[in-house]
Order: sequence, then C-alpha cells, then structure tokens
Amino acid sequence: MRLEKKATVVSTSVAAVLVLMKMTVGIFSGSIAVLASAIDSLLDLTVSLFNYFALNSSEKDPDDKFHFGRSKIEPLAAVIEGFIISFSALFILYEAISKIVNYKPMEYIGTSIAVMVASFVITAFLVAFLNHVAKKTKNMVIRADALHYKTDLFSNGAILLALGLISITGEHLIDPVLGIGIAFYMIYSAVPIIKEGMFMLLDAALSPEDLTKIEMVLDTQNDINGYHDLKTRESGSHMFISVHVVFNVSISLYDAHLISDRLEAKFRALFEDKHVHVLIHMDPYDDSEMNVTEDVY
Repeated sequence: MRLEKKATVVSTSVAAVLVLMKMTVGIFSGSIAVLASAIDSLLDLTVSLFNYFALNSSEKDPDDKFHFGRSKIEPLAAVIEGFIISFSALFILYEAISKIVNYKPMEYIGTSIAVMVASFVITAFLVAFLNHVAKKTKNMVIRADALHYKTDLFSNGAILLALGLISITGEHLIDPVLGIGIAFYMIYSAVPIIKEGMFMLLDAALSPEDLTKIEMVLDTQNDINGYHDLKTRESGSHMFISVHVVFNVSISLYDAHLISDRLEAKFRALFEDKHVHVLIHMDPYDDSEMNVTEDVY
C-alpha cells in the first residue's frame, strides 16, 4: 500500500475516534465550540474516506478510456475538501449566532476540557504524521488533509482556552464568540486549497520557479540551436512538459533522438518526486513564427 493511502487510513481512524468523543460531550454540554469541533471531525472522517478512494482511483494505470490516467482525481478531491470545510464553517457560524440570540449556559465544562485536551494531543500527532508524509510524497491530497487537520489543531487549542476562561470567569458567551472566530478561520484556510486544486484542474502552468529550472536546462544544452513553445501543466502527482527543440538541419534523426532523451532525463531529475511526462517536438529549424498548431498534451 502506498504511503499516501496509509496516511488516509490513519487520518480516517483518528477522525472516527474524535467524532465519537466530541459529539458525545458536545451534545451533553451544549457547547457550540465543542459541537462545532465534532462536526468538523465528522467532515474530516468523510473527507479522509473520500481521499482514500480518490488516491486509490488516481493511481490506476491509463486505459482505453483514460489515456492519461486519472491523476486529476487528486486536485478534484482537494477542491471538494475545501468546499466541505467552507460549508461546515458556515454551519458553525449559524449555530454560534443562534446561541448568542438564544442564550443558554454550558454544562459539563470539566468533561469538555478533558475531551478537548485528549483531542488536541491526538490531532497534534496526526498533523505531524501527515506533514511528514506530505513532505516525503509531495502529494496534494495529503497536503490538503494535513492543512485541514492543522486548522483543527488550532481550533482545538482555541476551544481549550475558551473553556478554561469560561470555567474561571463564568462568562458563557465566550463559547459562541469563539465559534464565530473558528468559522472564519476555517473559511480562510479553505481558500488556498480550493485555489490550488482549481488551478490544477484548469491546467495552469507550473510555478515561475519550476519554469526557470526547465529553461535553465534548455539554455545550457549546447547541442541544440534553441527552443520555443514551452508548455507545462500538473495533474496530481504527474507533471507534463511539452517543448519544441530546434536542431541543426543536418543532424541525423538518431543523434537528435539521443539529445532529446538526455533532455528528458534532465527534466525528470529536476522533479524526482513527480511522475514527469515529456513531449519533445524536434524541429530542423526555428518555425516558431510559422507554427500555428496547438500542442495537446
């Protein structure tokens, strides 16, 4: 089993435990903050399950129907996760405002604090694990999952602080006010996830830093006369590079092919954590101004 899939199994299991703990205490205590955290954990459970099946599908080999594979399932999963976070935040915001309007004091504060302490410790270990997997695999889904649980970690810490203040001051309005703050923070955290996933689904070019690396390889290749129509895109853990390389008109096809192979190897060495697919169009002269054909890759 791939490390990414193992990570989704771990996050799913942890989310299930947290849902059971928080939902029980949240319902009995009447705490909007704890209940909001329980709902967020329930969504975490759903998202982690979805991520597992998304990763399982994205790693399938290309076939007659999907010639380029199913790698775009990964950014699609990230976008869906971002929207789920946003919708759950809106629900938490609604519940918090309702509690301010219809004031009701909390109960079982001591039990709530104990559950949130346990939740904070468990989530901290999970975030550390997911960050490790994300750095090692560079997988977008796991990175989104790690960010999602990181927001949980911050919200759990904030809830702990609020519960402590409530137990000391007796001011129960701290709870819904904190719920509002958590809701806005969740929306703020979801925006980058949605944005990155959408860019990938729309075949946005690689970052300027990555493009510079590719151009440096081409600029330092002495046995070519130039290049043009450099196009790039990313799809999950797959990266696609297309470029027209200009050779001397008298070069043999065999030698041009060898040089192209060396360029492909250099491109793959630049992005060892990705599945790099390279398409090199070999030109005998610079036809950049005459070429009106669009590459489809």
